[in-house]
Amino acid sequence: MRHLTPLQRFADQSLVIRATIALACFALALAGCGSVMPGSVVGDAGGGAVVMTGLGPGVDDDTVKVVFVGVDLDAVKAVTGFKTASAGDPEKQVEALEAWVNANGGVGGRKLDAVFRLYDAQNDSAAAEESLCKGIVQDDKAFAVVLTGQFQENARPCYAQAQTLVLDATLVATDDATYKELAPYLWSPSYPSYDSFVRAFVKTLSEQAFFEGRNEVGVVAADNAINRATMEDLAIPLLKDAGVKAEVVWIDSTSQSSLMVGTGEGAVTFRSKGIDRVMFLGGARMASLFATQAESKEFKARYAISTFDNPTFFINNPDLLSPSIMKGMVGVGFAPSQEVADDQLAFPGTDAEQKCADIYAEAGIAFESREAARVAMPYCDAALLLQAGSTGLTDNFNAGAWGAAVEKLGSAFVPATGFTGSLGPGRHAASGAYRVLKFDDACGCFVYEGGDVDFPTS
Repeated sequence: MRHLTPLQRFADQSLVIRATIALACFALALAGCGSVMPGSVVGDAGGGAVVMTGLGPGVDDDTVKVVFVGVDLDAVKAVTGFKTASAGDPEKQVEALEAWVNANGGVGGRKLDAVFRLYDAQNDSAAAEESLCKGIVQDDKAFAVVLTGQFQENARPCYAQAQTLVLDATLVATDDATYKELAPYLWSPSYPSYDSFVRAFVKTLSEQAFFEGRNEVGVVAADNAINRATMEDLAIPLLKDAGVKAEVVWIDSTSQSSLMVGTGEGAVTFRSKGIDRVMFLGGARMASLFATQAESKEFKARYAISTFDNPTFFINNPDLLSPSIMKGMVGVGFAPSQEVADDQLAFPGTDAEQKCADIYAEAGIAFESREAARVAMPYCDAALLLQAGSTGLTDNFNAGAWGAAVEKLGSAFVPATGFTGSLGPGRHAASGAYRVLKFDDACGCFVYEGGDVDFPTS
């Protein structure tokens, strides 16, 4: 069970981080991230939503400042050797979005002032993410931040404490409780809530007979507070209802080395227990690392797969993986750029995806494939959701007022990254549907089976 809220965990972690840095003489100026509180809180609307009056941070009569965080994915590829389509120039993509938004009404009649910041994901840590947060809320004084590549637990609470809106473009597991605790500051314009995903994942695996003939399933789970709470309160009971006991291997995902050690030990554990069905919960690159080590540990199994596991990795890196690893993979997909090739689903494939592609095309930016647009499309979702929620905001342009407006959008906002929309009262994650995802031996690729299926909410 969760004993601390994200804000409480952030406060504790913040103190530990600063003490550690002081002792180690790190040259990082982190003081103050958790104490900056611009704006004025005037009440509580219930359900955890904070109501504010006046202008939020980064907003004046003419402009709204938004920071887009980017990650140098080509540098990551150079270090890991993993193959993936180039995501292009994220800074130019942000410039294209800024130009289009400002040429089409701006944000509530104000100009979008888009700032790009590059984050070094190779050195990702709680300290680095707090430092990034400090720079954005204190130096940039941004109204909102679009996050990519931030996986540490302290990141989102840091922005919420500073009353900075977070438009989360990171494929990270965020549960309903965290959205509620950090309301109205935390939103996902592109992806589903983690609770809805877990319900869909277990339901689909059961319907696809993944557990058939087995009384136990191996679960490789990221060891963090959100995932532990979701596992204990939701996933394990759902698996029990599906007729299988979960043998859970908890993985420390805070570094590449801990991921490697944990996934390798997990393969040995499952092998010793005779488990031959494995699923992954929590994202964090665990599936790819686990699969690359499984054969060296003489472990063979059938794997479940989901968008969180980056299915395209398995297709793009045949030199690292035996084809037998993908045989029988089944699960759920909700972001085509992470899982299927364009010959399986035409690109652009939806009105929302076409709109974003057209926005970039106006700036001379084209994508050789949907996978190459896997960063650009979530950026576009964030910019368009920001604009949609800003309509009519004048004197009270702040996260509370913006959030109330976005909830009224309901399913009308459809992310370019997914299939359907799912915003509404108390719902802060925009992706509303998934499709059954399978590995097809004939094409040697992942394919969708059937149409859109709504994410279950309970």
